[in-house]
Amino acid sequence: MGNLSAGAFLVALSGIVIVFLMLAVLCLMIPVISKCVRMTQKEASPAPAAVPTPAPAAPAPAPAGAYGGEVALIDVDEKTAACIMAIVSHETGIPLSELVFKKIKAL
Repeated sequence: MGNLSAGAFLVALSGIVIVFLMLAVLCLMIPVISKCVRMTQKEASPAPAAVPTPAPAAPAPAPAGAYGGEVALIDVDEKTAACIMAIVSHETGIPLSELVFKKIKAL
């Protein structure tokens, strides 16, 4: 490992002391800077006036010929139909909630 002279030891020790002092300075500066930024943001943007929120609109009526949500299963049990729906959703990358299945028929 070699000889560790007194000069090398003092250089290493002073480096460690400087690093810890700088960390302490940064620790003290962060809250001060944070408070300054908050103060400037409060001055720059005054509190917004109370804006009345519009009443929620009634849901739009379903367009003519809209699908009711029933799936016609022809020669297919519910478990198989659920698997087919999941596979189609996975392969296409479309969420299952956005897909519309009208009829599932065994071939």
